[in-house]
Amino acid sequence: MNFTRWSARLPGTQRRAAARTEQTASPDRRGDGSVPAARAEHLTDGAPSVPAVDDLRVREVLDRAPSLVALVHGPEHRIAYVNDAYTSAFGIRPLGERAREALPELDALGLFPLLDQVQRSGKPRTVKSRKAPDGRSYTFTCTPVAQGDGKGGSDGRGVLVFATDVTDHAEAAERLRASERRQRETAVTLQRSLLPQELEQPDDLRIAATYHPGGTEAAVGGDWYDVITLGGGRTALVIGDVMGRGVRAAAVMGQLRTAVRAYARLDLPPHEVLQLLDGLAAEIDANQIATCAYAIHDPNEGKLIYSSAGHLPILVRDENGTVLRAEEPTGPPLGTGGWMHASGSIPLAPGSTAVLYTDGLVERRDADLDEGIAALERALAGATGTPQVVCDRLVRSAGVTPDHDDDVAVLVLQHPARTGADGELFRNAALELLGGVEAAPRARAFASGVLTSWRFPPDLHDLGVLATSELVANSLQHGTPPMRLRLRRTDRRLIIEVTDGDDHLPRRRRAEPGDESGRGIAIVATIASNWGCRRTPGGGKAVWCEFALPRTQTT
Repeated sequence: MNFTRWSARLPGTQRRAAARTEQTASPDRRGDGSVPAARAEHLTDGAPSVPAVDDLRVREVLDRAPSLVALVHGPEHRIAYVNDAYTSAFGIRPLGERAREALPELDALGLFPLLDQVQRSGKPRTVKSRKAPDGRSYTFTCTPVAQGDGKGGSDGRGVLVFATDVTDHAEAAERLRASERRQRETAVTLQRSLLPQELEQPDDLRIAATYHPGGTEAAVGGDWYDVITLGGGRTALVIGDVMGRGVRAAAVMGQLRTAVRAYARLDLPPHEVLQLLDGLAAEIDANQIATCAYAIHDPNEGKLIYSSAGHLPILVRDENGTVLRAEEPTGPPLGTGGWMHASGSIPLAPGSTAVLYTDGLVERRDADLDEGIAALERALAGATGTPQVVCDRLVRSAGVTPDHDDDVAVLVLQHPARTGADGELFRNAALELLGGVEAAPRARAFASGVLTSWRFPPDLHDLGVLATSELVANSLQHGTPPMRLRLRRTDRRLIIEVTDGDDHLPRRRRAEPGDESGRGIAIVATIASNWGCRRTPGGGKAVWCEFALPRTQTT
């Protein structure tokens, strides 16, 4: 194969040949300061002659090039040339043979369709970082070249294959990807370990949640959720999102979640919990902010009391399919400081479903955030079934896939509408405590009659009456009107609660033998499964205790 006639048609050689012709035909015009491009020897009188690029022979350049070079021609891609670097990498290749048989390495790399495409289109193509049979990685550039006068169509065309060894770069990139994968796996493991391993299931609610980490190209974030039973039938529900990515965000999330659980045990109003959390977030990391929504469900009130620190609005679907959005009040994210949060409420009647979620479910780069929330509202309006079914449907409707670019956390809760035999297991009874000391015997008689009608066994009946007597006596002695006794049964427990107008919270203390008081709360704490107290929103307090029902009472 005559390489000279191919080199004459390599890209750019025709233009440079034309330039040499013009310079030969035109005399040097020294007066205008121009310098002939191919006559570099004129620059300095007496200097040794330096050959210009156009004077170099293409084959000599390609022979010495460290990159791999091969030239094939015709529709069968017959070998016209391979340079020394190519031979060193893959061995001697016979000229004139078909490349498909003589260059098996190109076949292994899947380059022959690319050669066909370059030859047909006359346009160069590049494939990056292909691993060859010799174990090295190369970036291949295939460039069309014309044979002779270039009038022979595809038969007169060849393809110059130029391969650059990028093994070091490929290995470095793979090490980086492996490191990123390990970091992501660590963050995902940490994130999942810090989320609830099993959701608490309150008596009056049915709850499900899901967490989807971002795709492999996205570092895991700091989304979290939690369900906390507060006692007395009340439940706290939390969802939050730490800004940022990776292990750091997951670690901050874990600290905030732990703090929320600790603050929740104080049974404070939602805005007070967020106020405490705001100060803690600034101490954990002044440069890290987080959003959070904290809500409390009390089955006696039929609504969610909530507060939001820069988080997305809670959505509630009523039993008729109408979706409400909890818009206000809301404050800035946690960690910003200087803001007094407030609590609001949204109805959650029997038959309702509420959804708490993070921005990964509704936020898209090509759409407004309000559009995403509106789409979620429409999906929730038509979503029925168990909380887990609703949760899965909302995630699917939002188009969340394994390669989603952001974390997604969703918490779904339902307040079931109970009827029939199931409704008999959830009962309420209340008595206003009017008058003075005579309220105590009336309360005992009321509790005895209610517990008898609920068919509690004698031992549980007697314990319930005793606990009622002690709680009422404590309220009469230390509280102020208005006073109220409330009895509530669920399928799992009996709850006794007394409220009054004084906000001084009782505490359990050790009564000395000579003390005439101080034993009431100690008695309640001894006989009950659990007890507690909290301040009520309108002023005053509530003191409660619980008794776990025998299994025969829950069926």
